[in-house]
Amino acid sequence: MANRKKILRGLTPLIVGLLVIIVVVVAIPSAVQFVGKAAGFPANLVFNYEGVLGKMPQPWRNIGQGGEEPKEMLAPVVDAVKALRMEYIRLDHIYDAFKVVSRTDDGQLTFDWSGLDQAVDVILATGAKPFLSLSYMPPVMATSDIVSPAKDWSEWGQLVQATIEHYSGRSQKNIDGVIYEVWNEPDLFGGYKTYGDRNYLEMYAVSARAAARVRGTNLFEIGGPATTGLYQNWEERLIKYVDANNLRLDFLSWHRYAYDLEQYEKDVLQAKRWAENIPALVNLKFYVTEWGHNSEIDKGYDGRFGAIHTLAGARAMMGVVDRAFLFEIKDGPGTEKYWGRWGILTHEKYGAPEKKPRYFALQFLNNLGPYRMSVAGEGSWVKSIASTDDKGNLKIMVVNYDPKGSHSEAVPMTFENSLRSGADDL
Repeated sequence: MANRKKILRGLTPLIVGLLVIIVVVVAIPSAVQFVGKAAGFPANLVFNYEGVLGKMPQPWRNIGQGGEEPKEMLAPVVDAVKALRMEYIRLDHIYDAFKVVSRTDDGQLTFDWSGLDQAVDVILATGAKPFLSLSYMPPVMATSDIVSPAKDWSEWGQLVQATIEHYSGRSQKNIDGVIYEVWNEPDLFGGYKTYGDRNYLEMYAVSARAAARVRGTNLFEIGGPATTGLYQNWEERLIKYVDANNLRLDFLSWHRYAYDLEQYEKDVLQAKRWAENIPALVNLKFYVTEWGHNSEIDKGYDGRFGAIHTLAGARAMMGVVDRAFLFEIKDGPGTEKYWGRWGILTHEKYGAPEKKPRYFALQFLNNLGPYRMSVAGEGSWVKSIASTDDKGNLKIMVVNYDPKGSHSEAVPMTFENSLRSGADDL
C-alpha cells in the first residue's frame, strides 16, 4: 500500500498534476442569510484508488427552461447547451404558449404542433431529449384561465394521447425516450388538490389512461405530480391512487429549492417509504424536476454562490435522485443583463449570452470521469466527488458549501492504494 497525505488550504482553487485533478471551491457571499447547524465537524478526506463504486451517477445532466418566451427561445444558445451534454431538457407551458389546440367550426379539437415542434427540434439540436410538462390548459378547453380544469376531461385525454403519439410515435416525430410529466406545480398553478372540484388525481387518471391507449410508439415515461415541494397529501396520495386504480406511474416528481442540501436526500428517502411494499411501483423513479437555492429571483444566481450550491447540491443528490433538473437554461428578457434570474446563461437582449458561474459548475461536473471512486471523511461543510477513467486518471471535486458564507477549513487528503507516480505531484 502506498499512501499519500497532503493538506490543502481550502480557499484556493487548484489544478494539480497530470493524473490527479482537484478543484476546491469555497462559499461566499456573506450576505446570504440562512439558519442552519450551530456547529459541525471538519472533513478528513480519504480517497481509495481501489474503491471504484461503479458507473458515475449523473443526476445533474438534466435542465429545465421556463415559458418566458415561446418557440425557439433556446436557439441562440444551442452551442453552449450542447457543450454541457445534457440528457434531457424540460419544457413547460407547452400547450398555452405554443397555441397547440383550437376548434373547428363544428366544435371538434384540432392540433397544430408546428410551434412546439420548433422548440423540440432545438432541444434535439443540443443533443438532449425532450421532457415535456403537460401544461397548461389550452384556452379552448379551459373552464376559465389556462390553469383551470378542463371543461371536459375526455378532451384533455384526447390531447395527451395526441401529444404522446406525435412525439413518441414511430410514424410521426419518432423520438425515443420522451418523458411526459402531468402538469407543472399543480398546487400553485390552478390551486389543485387531491380531492374536490380541482382534483389532480382525476387529471392524472385521465392522462395515464390516455397514455395506455397509444399505439405504435417508442418507449416513453409518464408521471408527476411536479408539486412545489414533496408533500405527503400529494405524493403519497398519488402513489396510493395509482396502485388502487391500476394506473401507470413511471416516476414521482417534485420541485425543491433549498439552501439546506440535506433536504434533497430527506425528500427521496421519504418518497421511497411511501412507495415501498407496492409491487407495481418497484421500479418507480424519483425526479426533482426543478431545483436551485431559491425559488425567487436572487442575486446568488448571477454569482459564485449559485455555482457552489450547484456543485454541492449535485453531490447531495448523487445515487439518491434519478434525475435532477436545474432551473433554468436562459434568463428571461429582463430590464438588465444580470437581474438575479435563474438562468445559467444571460439573455441575448443584452448582447451575446454570457455564461454564469453555474454554467461552469455543470461543465466541471460533466467532465468528471465515468466511474465513481469511494470518498470517506466528508465533513459538515466540505463534500467531495472522486472519479476515475479506464486509464486510472483521477479527478476530484472538493467543495466547501456554507450557506452563511463564513466557513473555511484546512482539508487533509489521504490517497490510499496508489502506486501511480503522478500522485507524488501533490
